[in-house]
Amino acid sequence: MNGSGLSRHLFTFAALNAAMTRSRRLVVAPIVGAVLLAACSSGGENSISTSDEVTEQPAASDAPESSASEEGLVNYTDSAAETVGVEQTPSSARDESEPSGLQTWQSPVDDLPPPTIDLSVLRSGGPPPDGIPSIDDPVFHAAEGVDYLRSSDPVVALEINGDARAYPLDILIWHELVNDTVGGVPVSVAYCPLCNSVTVYEREIEGQVLDFGVSGLLFNSSLVMYDRQTETLWSHFTGEPLYGALSETELVSIPSTIVGFGTWQEENPDGLVLNRQTGVTRDYGANPYPGYDDVDATPFLFEGEVDGRFTAMTRVVGVENDEGTLAAAFPLLELREAGVATSTLGDESVVAFWVPGSVSALDDQQVSGGVDVGATGVFSPELDGQSLTFSSTTDADGDVTITDAETGSTWNIFGEATDGELAGSQLEQFIHIDTFWFAWIAFHPDSAVA
Repeated sequence: MNGSGLSRHLFTFAALNAAMTRSRRLVVAPIVGAVLLAACSSGGENSISTSDEVTEQPAASDAPESSASEEGLVNYTDSAAETVGVEQTPSSARDESEPSGLQTWQSPVDDLPPPTIDLSVLRSGGPPPDGIPSIDDPVFHAAEGVDYLRSSDPVVALEINGDARAYPLDILIWHELVNDTVGGVPVSVAYCPLCNSVTVYEREIEGQVLDFGVSGLLFNSSLVMYDRQTETLWSHFTGEPLYGALSETELVSIPSTIVGFGTWQEENPDGLVLNRQTGVTRDYGANPYPGYDDVDATPFLFEGEVDGRFTAMTRVVGVENDEGTLAAAFPLLELREAGVATSTLGDESVVAFWVPGSVSALDDQQVSGGVDVGATGVFSPELDGQSLTFSSTTDADGDVTITDAETGSTWNIFGEATDGELAGSQLEQFIHIDTFWFAWIAFHPDSAVA
């Protein structure tokens, strides 16, 4: 993008934020630091306990009555949504004789493989290991009866072997990790608020079923996970081990996307929704990082160089090829304006979709109150040997329709044809990540811009 294009991008994004969010400007870094440090303390409604004691889940913060009334919502504690039991895969036991990467990263030991990065770049985010507690025994509501979430509330949509689940960001923002078994596959669902990124990984490696925790460390301002079986440190952003007994392996990624709850619920009425029975006390519904996604904000504890094509906090949709050798980023604003955008990864064609209806979890003091940033999906345009050409139209109500030129079929954000000649067909989904520019370019310095 040339200089004039960048200026137009930033001006338009700033205007969008000003029109759709708040008039206030926040000094973000000190706020985020205070929030993270508060995670180490005990007491107080919003503090994160570091004790082993599990406390009973209290009533969640109620949404403003006017908003709930307008949308016909009920308060979480008044909901009659059905709780559904799920079967979890037992985790492997830890070999206590094995050295811990988590405990020795500041002074690496010879008994472990060499670290894969310069460990001096790791930073403490404030909380100690597990100071931000993962959800290890998730409890779900049947999707059909969930009446306490707004249609635009952001959720992580995941489907494996026909098992569809939604993980609301108003829960993940307080826990960052969920260890779950979906469609018979042990997985870890991770959300890093500081780089606004969601990743899903298989958590069975070499016959071991791992469960992941929050290490309290940051790598390029992104979540560093650790597994409790070997205490290897892992990059949430890339799935690569950083230091520990499993330093010569890599996690397998699974496609997911952040969408509005209503969009997900319409397509998955028989799915499951992670509920707030987490076993710990949190102010679910509140955003502990208000204003963090301001386009002119500074990322917390990020010390790398920011490629000047965009500001650090510009939203992008990142995608890479299976080998991880080629990467491209779709600037969200331009994708939003077009509805559909195309690019290539070597010889592979990719197409990105955008639809409205999902708010930013990091904008307002309440997760539900953020600006509508929409939902994205990235797919191969090749279907049964035919290359499809997609376009997007927006009606007077702001509803977006994506169609292909070859058959006129209609497609949803999950890459499924919902109407027309190809109804029921499914595009191959690329693993993609909605994130900030600083994080994407830090981990993919050679990325192209679509």
